[in-house]
Parts: sequence; structure tokens; C-alpha cells
Amino acid sequence: MHLTRRKTLELAAAATAAMAMPAGASKAFAEEENWTETHGLSTFGDLALPPDFKYFGYVNPDAPKGGTLRLQIRAGSGNQDFETFDTLNIYVLRGAGAAGMDSTFDTLMSGTADEPGSLYGLVARSVRISPDKLTYRFTLRPEARFHDGSRLTAADAAFSFNILKEKGHPVYRSILRDFAGASADGDDTLVVKFVPGRSRDVHLVVGGLPIFSQAWWKGRDFEGSTLDAPLASGPYKVLRFEQGRYIEFERVKDYWGEKLPVNVGTNNFDRIRYEYYRERQIGFEGFKTGETNYHEEFTARFWATAYDFPAVKEGRIKRIELRSGTPVGTQGWFFNTRRSKFADPRVREAIALAFDFEWTNRNIMYGAYTRLTSYFENSDMKATGKPGGDELKLLEPFRGKISEDVFGEPWSPPQSDGSGSDRNLLRRANELLLAAGCKRDGSRMRLPDGQFLEIEFLDSSGALKPHTEPFQANLRRLGIESTFRQVDAAQYKRRLDDFDFDTITMALGGSFTPGDGLRNVYGSQAAKTPGSRNMPGIANPAIDAMIDLIAQAKTREELNVAARVLDRLLRAGRYWVPHWYKENSLIAHWDVFGRPENTPKYGTGAPGIWWWDADKAKKIGVSG
Repeated sequence: MHLTRRKTLELAAAATAAMAMPAGASKAFAEEENWTETHGLSTFGDLALPPDFKYFGYVNPDAPKGGTLRLQIRAGSGNQDFETFDTLNIYVLRGAGAAGMDSTFDTLMSGTADEPGSLYGLVARSVRISPDKLTYRFTLRPEARFHDGSRLTAADAAFSFNILKEKGHPVYRSILRDFAGASADGDDTLVVKFVPGRSRDVHLVVGGLPIFSQAWWKGRDFEGSTLDAPLASGPYKVLRFEQGRYIEFERVKDYWGEKLPVNVGTNNFDRIRYEYYRERQIGFEGFKTGETNYHEEFTARFWATAYDFPAVKEGRIKRIELRSGTPVGTQGWFFNTRRSKFADPRVREAIALAFDFEWTNRNIMYGAYTRLTSYFENSDMKATGKPGGDELKLLEPFRGKISEDVFGEPWSPPQSDGSGSDRNLLRRANELLLAAGCKRDGSRMRLPDGQFLEIEFLDSSGALKPHTEPFQANLRRLGIESTFRQVDAAQYKRRLDDFDFDTITMALGGSFTPGDGLRNVYGSQAAKTPGSRNMPGIANPAIDAMIDLIAQAKTREELNVAARVLDRLLRAGRYWVPHWYKENSLIAHWDVFGRPENTPKYGTGAPGIWWWDADKAKKIGVSG
């Protein structure tokens, strides 16, 4: 290696410093020479992009900036609500968080839609990893700034991660279980430590956490609701809002990270505005009039029949179907097994048999959907056939403690005759109820404890009422009375946080590489943690063990095997009445956008990598 004068001086200074160090410090310094340095993080250690990559392959690096994207909230996390908001702090349990707040915060690293389970440097320029993978030293970019111009330091990042584990929403506390703590080693170096036996992906969790301003939160209640926008450092900041009606963000014109490779071609809109509606149909009317200009359709009936208004016929609104390439999510009516009426899986299965998907799909959803059968649908993690080999090896220690069903074909909802009231399936449902100790009392069904079997379908929207009503009619034939109860968003959130419901609809996104997040949805601890996502109340040691194996899997095959066993256990539990899925995303938008020629391998890219096309907008008479 050729040594310049500067390099020689650097080496000499390092040698002098080492000689002056105490013996323990010298040993630590030597040990760090065995650490791995990298420009990104991944699940299994492999990164597709080199350190000098310029931008992600699916963006338009020359995309113009401008215009306003107006839409409804499409996905939520933490305490966010789809129908209203009363706080700008989305990372705690209290309150209903506003849409879009995550766009105001930077993270250590940023993901790519071409590589599941990979992150590249944002606030962190690089990271050094100890051989045992229990200590990560992130080198932060000195140019990182909060919106008020103050420097973002390692102390801010350490404060953020520590307080999220201590006081954050239960979701964050759960996924940070193996995070031991963070500290600052000067302004530029963040030291993150994990517990021995840590889960495989906890470093990715930390890499994607929001970074708060420690100074701004000083003297404030982190767990409280607030309508003051927390100081942040991301590409957008809050411009204006009206509580529960809309919130609008503006692009930070002097955003410190705009030209970083992970940001090139993104954050193209000058403003992003989220509109709130109490009902999906009202939101659709807002889209028709131009109140919103981007709309993702989730109801096949509307997609087939509701787009015959003038703006569509005149070509001012475009309709497209985009293949997302992402794993199918999980959706269904989930039973609250904390309630004694749903304690017996035979009762739960009987109720599930009363739902005629084939009739519902044909008559209500225009045949557009496929029935969900697995918690890992359409992936290598879906269980098929009888367990053998590695799967059986994982199951054997639990034989006698779990249902024997798990050792056979994985349970799937049977196909009906499509009549809407399949007599064979209803007869089977009745047999299951009687086998569980239920008894007929005239036209009603009583539980073993003598109480009538009644079900309340709780929802904050009426969108699924047409799908639920024929289901309820079949339940009535079984002697089960049911009601569809629609409540306001605040009451709905409160009841879900407190697990105060019989049956709810729950939808969960799919993942190529599930990990720690499964604990919050299916783990025993989450079942008794208010605000968790374990709505069914699943508490099963075998399921906990499989989640541990998934979270610690070192190879894709290890992960797939454990996930298939988890799928078998969940399906055997009859915790849900599975819904349906569609691989393509249905998107309607006013013809004011441009989008890249390339699409991500895993995701549609819509509307995050789109941009405002001023010429198109002018052509159809729409202003930005």
C-alpha cells in the first residue's frame, strides 16, 4: 500500500495514542480491529448495492419537485387511526396519531423496495459491528440537522431509542425486547448494544427507528398527546392541520439529506395532504370532486361499478392495476379467545364454516378475490401437506401439548357449493357445536355454561357490512344471534386497546422476512399487553417457540421451516375466519402525476416515487 504523508501521520498518531492508553483500553482498541465495517445492514449479511451507489434502480433521479399529493391514510402504525386524529405523537399508546408524521423523522438507515430486509445509510454514514454482533457503532453524518438548524447528534439518537423501549407504544417495546440500550460516544458515534441471544433482525429494527430531538422533548411528557409538532429532521414538516379533518405537510426546501443516495428521486411533492373521512364512501366522493387526487381502491364492487362518473369518462382520472410483488397479508374476522364463548376451537371452527366465501366473492366482490387459507399465503412459508423432516423435528417436542391436527394436513376453510347456505357445511358446524357441549334451545344455541351464543362484529366502518350480513344469516340458522356494531373511531381504538370485543376485522401486511414483529401479533406476552396487536389473545408456548426460531434464523431455509410450523399451529388454532386477497393493487388517480419507467421488485412505488407533472395538470385544468 502506498502511504501518503497524511496517511503516515494518521498511523503514527494512532500508534502514539495506543501507547498512551491504559492496558484495558488498548485491548479494546485492538479488539475493534476485528470488527466489520459496512455501509448498510441486512437480514443475512448480504447487500446488493456497493458503498458508492448513486440511487435506487426504480426511481427517476431527475424527477421534478412540486405540486400537492392529496390522499387518505392507507396504512398505519403505532397509535394511528384511519378515521381521525387528536395527537401528533404517533409513537405512544395514548391518542389517535395523525397520518404522515413518520415522514418528518429521519432514521439511521433507509430501506429499499428492491431488497427485502436491507437498509442503507441515511443519518448513519456507516456502522462497525463486533464479531459477536452484540455491539454496533454507528458513525453519524455531521451534516445531519433538525428543522430548526440544530445538529442531530448521537445523543439524540440514543435518547430516542432508549425512550421508545421505555415509554413507546407497546409495539415498539415489544420489538425492542432484545435491544439493551444506546449511548453516545461523542457527537458522531452512536453505540448500540443488544442482549446475548438477540433476535436476528433487531439491528434492522433499530436502524429504522425515528430520531427525536432530545432538547425538544426535555420537560415534555413523551407518553402524552400533543398537537405541537415535535421537532424533527426529515424531508417533510407539518405545515397546517385541522384536528380530525386534515393534516398537510410541506417539503423541507433545505433538507440536509436531500442528495443522499437513499433519497434521490423520492420526496418529490412540495406538499402532502391527508384528508380524513368518517366513511370510505364519503372519501370516494371527495376523490371524485378532486378533494383528493390519489385513491387506492380496496372494494372490488366499487372498482367494477363506481367508476362511471364524468372525470373517468373524460380521461381526467386514470385507473391502473399495479402488481406489488410483496407477500400477501393476513386478513380476516378474528375471535377474541379471552372470552369464554370462544375458548373452544370447535366453536370457532363452527362459526367459520358459516361464512360462504364462494357466494360472497361472486355476488358481492365480482369474483375478484382468492380465499386466504394461510397466515403466509402465496409464499415459501406457507405450510402444505403433512409435516415431515425438519418441520416434524420442530413439532415433536410439543406432541401431546398441542392439537393433533398440527401433525396432519394444515387446516384450510372448505370450499362451499356457492349457494350462500351450504347445508353440508352448516350440518358440520352444528355437529361441532354439539360436540363442544353446546345445546339447542328452540331456535337458539346455548353454550355449555347455559348462556346464549351471541356475537358482536365490531367495526369503525360499514365497508364490510354487506359481506357480514349473509354470514350473519347463516349464523342465525345455527342458532347464533349476531350484531354488526359500528362505533366511532375513538371508541373503536379504545375497545381494541383494551381487548373489549367479540370479533373484529384485522388486516396485517405480509413480509418476506418476518421476525420480532410476530411477537406483538401472536406472542403470549402480547396477549396480555393492552394496545398490542395480539387481538385474538393467542397464548401458546409452541407458537412462542416458533417465533423465537423465526426471529433467530440464520438462513432463509431455517426461517421458512419455522414459519411453516408456525402456520400449522395458527391454522390449527382456528383463531380466525379467513378473508380474501388480490395480488394487484387497484389505483385510481387524477392525471397529474408522472412515474418512473421501472417499478420496484417488491412494491408498487405508488405514490412515494411519483412526481407532479405540471403539463398534465395544466392540460386537465388542475392546479398544484
